[in-house]
Amino acid sequence: MKQSFGLYIHIPFCRSKCPYCDFYSVRYSDEQAEQYTQALLRALKQAPRKDQPVDSVYFGGGTPVLLGSARLLAILEQAKEQFSLTDDCEITLEANPAAMTLEELRKLREGGFNRISIGVQSAVDQQLRTLGRLHTAAQAKEAVQLCRIAGFHNISVDLMLATPNQTEESIQIFCQTFCPMVEHVSAYLLKIEEGTPFSRRQIERFCPDEEKTADLYLYAVRELEKYGFSQYEISNFAKNGRYSRHNVRYWDCSEYLGIGPAAHSFWNGERRYFERDLESFLKAENPWSLWLLDGKGGSFFEYAMLRLRLTEGLRFEDCAARYPQVDLQPLKQQAEQLQKHGLAVMDEQHLALTVEGFLVSNAAIWRLLESYD
Repeated sequence: MKQSFGLYIHIPFCRSKCPYCDFYSVRYSDEQAEQYTQALLRALKQAPRKDQPVDSVYFGGGTPVLLGSARLLAILEQAKEQFSLTDDCEITLEANPAAMTLEELRKLREGGFNRISIGVQSAVDQQLRTLGRLHTAAQAKEAVQLCRIAGFHNISVDLMLATPNQTEESIQIFCQTFCPMVEHVSAYLLKIEEGTPFSRRQIERFCPDEEKTADLYLYAVRELEKYGFSQYEISNFAKNGRYSRHNVRYWDCSEYLGIGPAAHSFWNGERRYFERDLESFLKAENPWSLWLLDGKGGSFFEYAMLRLRLTEGLRFEDCAARYPQVDLQPLKQQAEQLQKHGLAVMDEQHLALTVEGFLVSNAAIWRLLESYD
């Protein structure tokens, strides 16, 4: 039986660029959207591994919903023709509350999309304005309601943490507003990327300090638990096991194929990517001629680093099966030290970071794995 993989399709268009965002996107135009749709169709027709099973398709961006249902469904249909989408394939669309209508959502749901991820970020209008979002809290709530009416039963919303002047009360308002309405929440810390408007404006002056950031993160974890959300990754929470199957592929070091400028892949034991260059992608008769090698992937160091982002952590049995030559003793010795400080838990079967460990995950994971680098 052929092994399934995930498919990521990047849609690099936005109405405007959020001041914190470092993802590759350009301003939307109808002409370029049509050209890009045709380029994606070419790429899919020429993609490797025809007929191999795909169990997750993720349309990310940018703001994918800007393409419109007709173009998005044409791309999805081409993916179905090229690959063998499993009966339970998770098909996700990222969406912005300011770019959604009930008619379009119904068409997308009827056409096969079964999961939607909405960039809400906050339920406080002042904070939304600071973040450069084009929607209000009321519009975000209405957008979630429209998704439900359209037939989506797997809805995710984003919550941004440690933003300028954020308080526990604003997190509470977000949870009260959206947690009863959705199955999944991504709650991630604001990271100020070099070269973004936030970086140039030195916005970190108005953001919570390290201690307050930790308090806000732990508060969000506790609030989400109150509403029935279980944490399964540093920044991700789900009701009733409704994990993001596609993202779990990344953290499990499983194969995925990324298509579009700035899209990355893990393929045949290699990391590959397309450059952040829309024009070249539009012009290429064979977009795969632009596919660049970024080195080997799938080492034990990489696998362990990614798995330790999950609350499930590293299962020693899986490590032995995938990497039979790797000695786990140095890892376990370091884990014993972290465990004494409440940053990790370990038994005979597995090793995982605690919620407190997640707060210092980079340092904790490096300490655990430094002898394997």
